[in-house]
Amino acid sequence: MDFALTDEQRMLEETLTRLVADQVTPEQRRAMLEAPAQGASPLWRTFAELGLLHMPFSEDVGGLGGDGTDVMIIMQALGRGLAPEAYLFGLVMPGQLLALCANSAQQERWLTPLLEGEHQLALAWHEHTARYDAFDISTQASQHDGQWQLNGRKDVVMNLGNAAATLVTAQLPNGKLGVFIVPANTQGVTLQTYRTMDDQPAGDLTLNSVALPLENCLSEDAGDALAEVLALGRAALCAEAIGAMETACDQTLAYLKERKQFGLPLATFQSLQHRMVDMHLHLEQSRSMAILAATSLSLPADERDYKIAAAKAYCGESARFIAEQAIQLHGGMGMTEECYVAHYAKHLVMFDHYLGDSDYHLETVSEQLDAA
Repeated sequence: MDFALTDEQRMLEETLTRLVADQVTPEQRRAMLEAPAQGASPLWRTFAELGLLHMPFSEDVGGLGGDGTDVMIIMQALGRGLAPEAYLFGLVMPGQLLALCANSAQQERWLTPLLEGEHQLALAWHEHTARYDAFDISTQASQHDGQWQLNGRKDVVMNLGNAAATLVTAQLPNGKLGVFIVPANTQGVTLQTYRTMDDQPAGDLTLNSVALPLENCLSEDAGDALAEVLALGRAALCAEAIGAMETACDQTLAYLKERKQFGLPLATFQSLQHRMVDMHLHLEQSRSMAILAATSLSLPADERDYKIAAAKAYCGESARFIAEQAIQLHGGMGMTEECYVAHYAKHLVMFDHYLGDSDYHLETVSEQLDAA
């Protein structure tokens, strides 16, 4: 198989790499994180102008028809700079679920402005009792007096506080999975927002007898669509982790070349050279797995989920290894906020938990092997 990028993809990679390097320096990133949430950020508006918000979506819904490789290129560049934008959780995943489930009127109301950069969304699928299983849920939806009524709780909903609306999964009386769009400030909805360890905006969502019009139901049988969206999200996360691992390795090597001990750069000590080699081996092997994940999105569901689970598990283990080595090789200063590699380390540790950790995905791989 030819993994070479097309001319258009190389141009996308070069453009986005320059953009992130120019607009997401450590100082600029800190300012972005501290800025109050007031509409689209300048960086998000730039994404919209460059067509990056349209890229992952099919032409049928107004997108540019990008595939898994295009998403990988974008996410890898964002990971290199730790860009503090909810490209995956606020655009790609909820937008793809809308594209798969919503009718034309629902897409015009919610998807079109999303692609134009006018608002962001969130996807609430995770519950604290389910251990990453998107289909083991207790949130219930039923019809009363010509309306849908939702009751339940969703945890660690990424981008919750910045979302104009949240796509919520719920179990229907017939046992199937429904998806509902819940606008911000809907009566009966309680938000508890916070930031994760790696500064990602998230929150817990409580639904207490939330009444929604019938048209707010995107699908009454969304199981396959949700599985496809989660597969895309996991493949995209692997690509983002590759970008972060690259930078963590580069910063660690630069530090070893600069820092001296006994009059010699640390990079001249053989034991530390071996540790850097191990970091790069994990990086390159993870890169191969990320490519596998990105190119598996169009496969049949069982084969797709098996390969992406294997990629997510391996990249999760590698991310933790590189994060730990980067901190240790920097010494005590690697634990400080002023040392930028610490931010990459926190993100790499948290990457393993987003959309299922290594243990969860290894179980998926094991089950697939047993069934074969």
